[in-house]
Order: sequence, then structure tokens, then C-alpha cells
Amino acid sequence: MFSAKLIAQAERLLDDCKAKGVRLATAESCTGGLIIACLTEVPGSSAVVDRGFVTYDNGAKTELLDVPAHLFSEVGAASEEVSSAMAEGALRHSSADIAVSCTGIAGPSGGTEGKPVGTVHLACAAKGKPTLHIQRNYGDLGRGEVRARTTEDAFGLIRRQLEA
Repeated sequence: MFSAKLIAQAERLLDDCKAKGVRLATAESCTGGLIIACLTEVPGSSAVVDRGFVTYDNGAKTELLDVPAHLFSEVGAASEEVSSAMAEGALRHSSADIAVSCTGIAGPSGGTEGKPVGTVHLACAAKGKPTLHIQRNYGDLGRGEVRARTTEDAFGLIRRQLEA
């Protein structure tokens, strides 16, 4: 299901989190749970993984993660503001120390001139630290590839937060 490279990255990340006593949560939209699925593919991941929120629908983002509903009409679901609110909401609604989120347009449809297919926003919130954000414009690589690259970038963002 996952490439050997991605599983190896998940294993290293989980080992680093375990060594630091850090628990993780995810809040996923465009990946539909792939980040948490990849992490939990690794035996022993329960020592680190707290929970995952799959909030594909905007209503679910508001209901489960407290994302302000006005953001969807003001800046859109694929935005820094929404991804940051998702990560911060996941942190509040879990026992995790770090929460990563993603929201974007995996395709093949849904893109606009300002937010083409392959636009993804990721955020990573941690207790006592500023929320980190990155935007990726992967391009129209196909739904699966956009989701896989988002998972890989989510691992990198968690690592940045661990090292901050």
C-alpha cells in the first residue's frame, strides 16, 4: 500500500517521537487518512499515535476541530488559515503533543485559477510552540501522487516541529 521509502520515513519519525516522549495526532482532508494509515502501518506505532481526524467535509472540520465556518467562504478550505485551525483543533481535541493537518485539492477536478489541482496546505501545531505552515503546489500529478507527496511532506513538517 505504501512505498518502502515512505514506511522508512514513518519508522524514523515514530522512533524520534518515541525517544522524545511525543504523541501525535492528525487532521486530514485531502489525504483521507493516509497520513495516520502510514504511521499505523508500523508495528509499535501505538506508543506514539494518539488519534486521527478525517474531516473531508467542511462541516466536519467545524464540528470536530472547531474550524471557524466563515473561513470557508472567506479564504477557502485549501488555505493556511484552515490548515492551521485544523492542526490547532486536533491538538485541543486529543492527548497529543503535536498535531499535523492537511487540506487541499488532490484532483482531478476542483481546482481553480487561484488554487489549481495539486494545491495543498499543511500545518503542524505543538504545545507551547508556534504553528508551522507550508503550502505545496504539486501540480496535476494524479490524485494518488498528490496524496502520497502530502503524506511525505506531513512527516517532514512534524520533524521540523520536533526539532524546533
